[in-house]
Amino acid sequence: MKNARKTRFDAIFDVAVTVICLLCMLVVLYPLYFCVIASISDPTAIANGRVILAPRDITWSGYKFLFMDSRIFTGYKNTIVYALGSTVLGLLLTIPAGYALSRPDLAGRKWILKYYVFTMYFSGGMIPTYILVRNIGLIDYRVTVILMGSFAVYNLLVTRTFFANTLPIELWEAAEIDGCSNGRYFIEVVVPLSSAIIAVIALYYCVAQWNDYMTSLIYLNTQSKYSLQMFLREILLAGQNVAAETTDPEELLEANRTAQTIKYAVIIVATVSMMVLYPFLQRFFVKGVMLGAIKG
Repeated sequence: MKNARKTRFDAIFDVAVTVICLLCMLVVLYPLYFCVIASISDPTAIANGRVILAPRDITWSGYKFLFMDSRIFTGYKNTIVYALGSTVLGLLLTIPAGYALSRPDLAGRKWILKYYVFTMYFSGGMIPTYILVRNIGLIDYRVTVILMGSFAVYNLLVTRTFFANTLPIELWEAAEIDGCSNGRYFIEVVVPLSSAIIAVIALYYCVAQWNDYMTSLIYLNTQSKYSLQMFLREILLAGQNVAAETTDPEELLEANRTAQTIKYAVIIVATVSMMVLYPFLQRFFVKGVMLGAIKG
């Protein structure tokens, strides 16, 4: 009887967890789905609440307005360069540092780790950082955008925890007995066993740089170097200005309709690349996040 009650309770618990997970998934996915269908729906139908599960009165005016502007392709090119540069440099910095901090024989590793954690909560701020970058002479350089997004302490902590939990010290001791050096051990043993965390950290850096807006706004002055987010903002404002400058009632109505559609099209254009990238890294992502979870 006790086992029957336990089985019944487990079944109820499983159903409750499934329902909660489905509700959470709906809360997360529906806004993105709504942006997709709203970006190709008539703005009047959106305003009247008729766009809920499917697009209404399909129109491509928002996407036509976006892709008629050649700046969007410049933005894509620049952002791809920035994202790849920051991701590669971030991996070159984070993976070796995380491995080094996971080694119990590293002298002073606790103090080094405390220093990194301290910088997560206390930093110089935007203005001192800008003054530093200006004094170095890196204002309006593409490399500045790459450097500013090439290291994150949180990623370092996740990487360090991954190595500490998955690579036993006995593995290094066995390699050392066979005459393996630290560098060779890292390249030939550690890196091949770390594909999961490398994929996760690469995705973290890539997504962060892809969505970054403030760095380009603060440190770049030349428009041809702007990221995609900067160009999307300018195109969005241009669509709104067209509506503001029109005096003819029919043209004003059409301009307002297009401006409303552009808002949703901008969201899709800005996120579609990352949505395409994620499925290829999904099998590494879940494993890497779980193994790299910070334990108390």
